[in-house]
Amino acid sequence: MGEAKRRKESLKEQYGQENRILPWVPITKSQAELFMTWTTRGTWVCIGILVFVWVTIRFIGPGFGWWQVV
Repeated sequence: MGEAKRRKESLKEQYGQENRILPWVPITKSQAELFMTWTTRGTWVCIGILVFVWVTIRFIGPGFGWWQVV
């Protein structure tokens, strides 16, 4: 008997299912990795928007007479 058959017999219903992060948390490891990917991408997008807004207010705005720098 091969190792896969032994594993299948010992795990029964859990065979082939993904592992959870913690037994009481219904989130699998692949879902956690996907969440980390999306949040990292979203963070970089927000950093880019923040830099764009800062450059606009700090350098471009005074050139058009907005927000006079004292």
